[in-house]
Amino acid sequence: MKRFASLLLGLSLSLPCSAEYVRGELLVGNKSDDTVWRLSLDDGSKLGEFATGPGPHEIAVSPDGKTVVVTDYGHQDAGNSLTVYDPVAGEVTGSIDLHRHGRPHGIRYRLDGRHLLVTTESSWRLLTVDMPMALQAHIRSIGGFDVGPGVGHMVALSQDDTTAYVSKIAAGTVVRVDLTGSGVTLEMPAGAGAEGIEVAPDGTVWVTNRADDTVTVHDPDSLEILATLESKGFPIRVVFTPNRKSALVTNATAGTLSVFDAQSRELELTLDLVPEGETFNDTLLGQGALPIGVIVDPARPRAYVAISGANRIAVVDTVEWKVIGYWQTGNQPDALGIVLNRD
Repeated sequence: MKRFASLLLGLSLSLPCSAEYVRGELLVGNKSDDTVWRLSLDDGSKLGEFATGPGPHEIAVSPDGKTVVVTDYGHQDAGNSLTVYDPVAGEVTGSIDLHRHGRPHGIRYRLDGRHLLVTTESSWRLLTVDMPMALQAHIRSIGGFDVGPGVGHMVALSQDDTTAYVSKIAAGTVVRVDLTGSGVTLEMPAGAGAEGIEVAPDGTVWVTNRADDTVTVHDPDSLEILATLESKGFPIRVVFTPNRKSALVTNATAGTLSVFDAQSRELELTLDLVPEGETFNDTLLGQGALPIGVIVDPARPRAYVAISGANRIAVVDTVEWKVIGYWQTGNQPDALGIVLNRD
């Protein structure tokens, strides 16, 4: 790892920083350490860290940037809690007990900034959590919908906040959930190992099927597959750039990032995320670079990718489409979030 460390130092020092950009923090969940690190968006320097429950797997930041919630998935034993962090005060403010709902994973704030959507693999649920009530330990603050067996893993939200979409890894399907009261209205095939999921700017639903090396694009109402895109090497997450032009897919075993045109759905390029010839750590998915979590900076032309097997963040220039730096993390980074300084 020495050559990787030298590249890390050299490229991190060369990252551009401009006063026109809003300052903020990149939050990185380290699954093996049960921590979240806070990294400066300017240069990747570590600003601090906070402890979570066992196995932090995903992070949600409230629309106003004042609350951060982490899913405590667990390790060998299932976790059943959410860690709540106040980025303004810089402290953990609570832990929400999900009771019988174990293995919380996918998480998404609704537009009102009050309610959370959380998938729980052990109880086959898409929970709805009223955050103010939950922090006051009101058991009635937790409701939700039964999404059935098949390992409901990640959740996406429609632009009008009325519909959620849940990917199921074992079933290889996508589920449509009417949040206005009807619950699950449809479940349709996506592909083997359906995992990453996001709603595109045009309203379609994109699903990464890790065992098929594909991304399927679904009609938001019928869930019919409109297109099947090839993305080799265990595609595991998908996000869209703020300019609505590109879809970014992390390919875990290939160590790459696929960049698709969000409108034409054509593959524009495949970017290598790590130097060749390096050795990597063992992770939950085996040994390798294993890029998983990906997030796009809303204030800078950058994307950040968690390289789980190298304990690094790859910083990607989304104009030139090249890796411009590597930032140090804890062990097995995956979950990512961004908090902007709104002062």
